[in-house]
Amino acid sequence: MTNSLVIVESPAKAKTIEKYLGRGFQVLASYGHVRDLIPKEGAVDTSSNFTMKYQVIERNEKHVEAIEKALKKADILYLATDPDREGEAIAWHLVELLKERGKLGDREVFRVVFHEITKTAVRHAIDNPGQLSIDMINAQQARRALDYLVGFNLSPLLWKKIRRGLSAGRVQSPALRLICEREKEIDAFNPREYWSVEGDVKKDAKQFITRLIQYQGDKVQQFSFENEDQAFAVEKHLTEEAQGKLKVVKIDKKQRRRTPLAPFTTSTLQQEASRKLGFTAQRTMRTAQKLYEGINVGDGEVGLITYMRTDSVTLSQDAIAELRQVIDSKYGADYVPEIPNTYKTKAKNAQEAHEAIRVTAAARVPSEIKSFLEPDQAKLYDLIWKRTMASQMVPAVFDTVAADLAPGTSGDSTSRLRANGSVLIEPGFLRVYQSDKGHEADDDKILPPMKEGEIIDLLAVRPEQHFTEPPPRFSEASLVKTLEEYGIGRPSTYASIISTLQKREYVEMDKRRFIPTDVGQIVNTFLTAHFTRYVDYDFTARLEDDLDAVSRGEKEWVPLLDGFWKPFEKLVVDKEATVSRDEAVQARILGTDPKSGKPISVRMGRYGPFVQIGTRDDEDKPKFAGLREGLKMDKVNLEEALELFKLPRTLGETLEGEPVSTSIGPFGPYVRYGAKYVSIRKKKDEEGPADDPYSITLERAIELIDIKKVEDANRLIAEWPGEGENGIQILNGRYGPYITNKEKNARVPKDSDPKELTLEQCIELLDKAPVRRGRKKKKKVTKKAAAKKKATSKKKVAKKKVTKKKAKKKTKKKAKKVTRKVAKKTAAKKKAAKKAGKKDDT
Repeated sequence: MTNSLVIVESPAKAKTIEKYLGRGFQVLASYGHVRDLIPKEGAVDTSSNFTMKYQVIERNEKHVEAIEKALKKADILYLATDPDREGEAIAWHLVELLKERGKLGDREVFRVVFHEITKTAVRHAIDNPGQLSIDMINAQQARRALDYLVGFNLSPLLWKKIRRGLSAGRVQSPALRLICEREKEIDAFNPREYWSVEGDVKKDAKQFITRLIQYQGDKVQQFSFENEDQAFAVEKHLTEEAQGKLKVVKIDKKQRRRTPLAPFTTSTLQQEASRKLGFTAQRTMRTAQKLYEGINVGDGEVGLITYMRTDSVTLSQDAIAELRQVIDSKYGADYVPEIPNTYKTKAKNAQEAHEAIRVTAAARVPSEIKSFLEPDQAKLYDLIWKRTMASQMVPAVFDTVAADLAPGTSGDSTSRLRANGSVLIEPGFLRVYQSDKGHEADDDKILPPMKEGEIIDLLAVRPEQHFTEPPPRFSEASLVKTLEEYGIGRPSTYASIISTLQKREYVEMDKRRFIPTDVGQIVNTFLTAHFTRYVDYDFTARLEDDLDAVSRGEKEWVPLLDGFWKPFEKLVVDKEATVSRDEAVQARILGTDPKSGKPISVRMGRYGPFVQIGTRDDEDKPKFAGLREGLKMDKVNLEEALELFKLPRTLGETLEGEPVSTSIGPFGPYVRYGAKYVSIRKKKDEEGPADDPYSITLERAIELIDIKKVEDANRLIAEWPGEGENGIQILNGRYGPYITNKEKNARVPKDSDPKELTLEQCIELLDKAPVRRGRKKKKKVTKKAAAKKKATSKKKVAKKKVTKKKAKKKTKKKAKKVTRKVAKKTAAKKKAAKKAGKKDDT
């Protein structure tokens, strides 16, 4: 009989832990949080000490019931949720829920914490249990309340002032601001020209490159030569002065030591996985979670890495001892430092209660367990193993050489060219990252042996043109690094911040870099202008400091929330009353329409940015046109706006006399001929430019129409147009030939030739086929109506009945519509509220 029940968050690790604990223990998963704030206003009662109203998360009710059932047989409850604030809160919520339902009784409840899923760590945690930390729980409740209060008040304001479906988060908004401000820097950047001068040099058979560092006694800096004339004048002077020779006037040899990097934190793991593996933050964390929870690598399931949400760069003494032993046996004693390497975190707001992310067993070499892992798991494990090993190895040692060369053979010149090179002498920690073939680092530049006074050959002097470049857009790695530097968010939130920005369509990715969308720019401008304090980087970081202080028991959480809420609520009420929608969406007048004399403006609408001729106050309705792909709200001009109103364009006629026009519809640009359509989605390729509805010619349109007609002709195998209401056709489809009457589709049997099928066989196959989705109701109504029309002897009565039925149906439909509208509104509100108040960032 089980007398101890252990609760973890994930089912993946439950079996492994149960196996480690053996008889007398049952391990169940809570599947994350068991309850959350009710998804509507009033979930956080700001007038009553921020009392929070919770409800069970519907999808986890069955897991709670399973825990309740198992608890009946248990004497002790161990809470082994993840070792962070979130895990502490999950455990607390479960205990509170069990108390409310009267299921806990007088059972003993213990909190156990382990940072790796190994038998030793799990058994040690169970043997040394503790209690739930009320300070950590309060810190998490305060965080959840803050996110809720921001989401439930700012998001509806964005809906009213800009468009539905938008959201603003306490941490998400400063992250968006970073991306938008970087884009402004790029737009405002003016490139500046500068030139460098290099020399191609040869010594014996070895060629290498030098660069000009001094010219006629002056140090060469970035903007010493700003145009082509200056650069080529320098080239001419040096060439004439050197006469194809350089004299070695100085050689400076030094030894440089390169120390290993600290073990991974959540942030640095995400950055390195992005740079080296091309992983998104979410992909990294999802893969790391599996490595932490446990994988069978031949001797049963075992956690391969320690807990992956941490700010710490420290390693336990046991881990260091094991690493030093494995390094000694694998690489030799020379690779083990006399004193273990120690590291200190540089991250703002770091919580260092945990270890760094490391492998649980250094002897578990990536190549030996690769066959047990999925490709992503193998790549990430290899990255973590190497970083863990390297962190406890000796530095790499390089011999660096700098040779200064003077033009000519005398050495009297006041100009100098310099050659730099380095040679890896002792690989140290780099040994982990190298193949067995050699120890040279990829970026090493090896110079030939040279002596002072030696004369070597100058092959050519080359001026090189350059332009200063704007700051790069954020990648996932650089954004995570910047968020960490500012102290915005926690390691566990970085992936969700990025995910939310993309889901809300505030940003898009181009070459793995973030570009703010029009709606992202508008939301950021609105928040920055009207809620400046709350998207301020320092304010967000200070709030994280305050939450940390609550978790340590140094601050009370209710006064913290009170200090945030009162000014915030006042500001929301004020902005709702004083900021107009036109101001919020940043509507901009572009000029005047030359035809109507009405103003043309650009603004944000429900479906995205658009331009408008006229205003809502005009007698005639305004004209609208969506922005073309590539046009941005803040950059579109009057000329580009007027072009948008040229659709639909009439191009002419086909040879058969069908009118041909072009426009853009819900599914993209198209050509219309008669009553038919053909897509013009051709992208730019080697054959020429992309098709564009604003510039496509009649000739090109007819070419597309002819292609479409050929495709349609090849699609039609047989046809009986007069059969039934819609006719019957045998067509070539995406998945093979089929029969259709527009109401039903029937597959042609595999053993039949579609060309040989008779009308009778087609009708028989259609009778057996299911009705196409969305047509069943319509067909029934049509049949009833048709039957009543045929009953001519009772024509008048039938008509009355139909009319009455129709009238009744209309009344019912109206009532249903009203009910549906109310239901939809309520559902939409609930959905929006749930999104706005979502964990971490909404």
